Amino acid sequence: MLRSYRYRLYPSAAQEKNLRLILDACRGLYNLALAERKYAYQLEGRGVSKAELYELARHYRQTFPYADQMFSQTAQSVIEQVDLAFQAFFRRVKAGETPGYPRFKGRGWYNSFLFKQFGVGAKLDGRRLKLFGIGRVRVRWHRPIEGEIKTVRIQHKASQWYACFACEVEKPDPLPSTGRAVGIDVGISALLTTSDGEKVAHPGYYRAGQQKLRVLQRKLARAQRGSQNRRKALRAVQRQQAHVAAQRADYLHKLSAYLVRNFDCIALEDLRVNNMVRNHPLSKSILDSGWSAFRQYLTYKAESAGREIAFVDPAYTSKCCSACGAAFQDFDLSTRWVECDCGLSLDRDHNAALNILSRAGWDTSVPENVTPLFAPSAGGQGQASVRSPRL
Repeated sequence: MLRSYRYRLYPSAAQEKNLRLILDACRGLYNLALAERKYAYQLEGRGVSKAELYELARHYRQTFPYADQMFSQTAQSVIEQVDLAFQAFFRRVKAGETPGYPRFKGRGWYNSFLFKQFGVGAKLDGRRLKLFGIGRVRVRWHRPIEGEIKTVRIQHKASQWYACFACEVEKPDPLPSTGRAVGIDVGISALLTTSDGEKVAHPGYYRAGQQKLRVLQRKLARAQRGSQNRRKALRAVQRQQAHVAAQRADYLHKLSAYLVRNFDCIALEDLRVNNMVRNHPLSKSILDSGWSAFRQYLTYKAESAGREIAFVDPAYTSKCCSACGAAFQDFDLSTRWVECDCGLSLDRDHNAALNILSRAGWDTSVPENVTPLFAPSAGGQGQASVRSPRL
């Protein structure tokens, strides 16, 4: 299986200049290949093969200024990227979806380039990464690399450079069985509620950093276009956004890892987040929760650990009694506690989590002496996880 490792690069001033030149040359080649395919079809009614585009890339490297610093296989990867963009376009056309024709990349919209055969064009030299056309670049090795390195992608994000290594590793052994199953209801008031009655508070990283972001965005809006001060203001906004994204990803990684370690079977709602964020009063809170990222992290961690994941139909999971199945009357978003004639009295989200676990077809019994659910540090922004109130 493939696993990705990302490390921060610290290039010198000269190396950073060359990195930017190579990135700009890759962007120019991408736009050239896209234009070649687009206008060949519009003007001549013919397609352009990858072999023709490879020849175009070879000629581009020989004639375009600074393009000779771009490695030959890097140029090939740009051509393959254009080809993948058109394959995705044709797939969407056949599926009847919004096609989304491939677009030309403006400055700032192309942020990475690839060395697709590690050891050729890119290799490790001691504790540094030696790149064709760049030299030996300092790397912060914050954790060891495992497995055999296959490719490395150099990425520019928020004025910082990263090396992303794709490594082929042995599939890890399954984790020891715990004999426990859990249903999880994701939400806004609490990030998630489990069928055991545990809640994890919403850290709200975006809302916590919104005041600082507003100040930085106002400064950016007042800066003169094309000026050095505007570029500095833009970098500050980008770094604040990247900081919030990193906080959220770290929180969700730790939470998903805890769930995979402690449960054999995990049931989630199969939510259509893209449709849900069209609700403007709730869209910011939904996106700040990172539901899609949480699902992605939980899925691949469970697969590598030998755990089972089930995605159930979310319809009426909150509105139906988890004990007898009766539908609640006068039920809306403001209802936070549910009671049923059968004697059920539960927090709304806890009831939904029990329904999710039941729909997955697993045992719904709650173990005794359940340890409190994972409560990762929210950097002072969030709260500790709490139990649902009992009436």
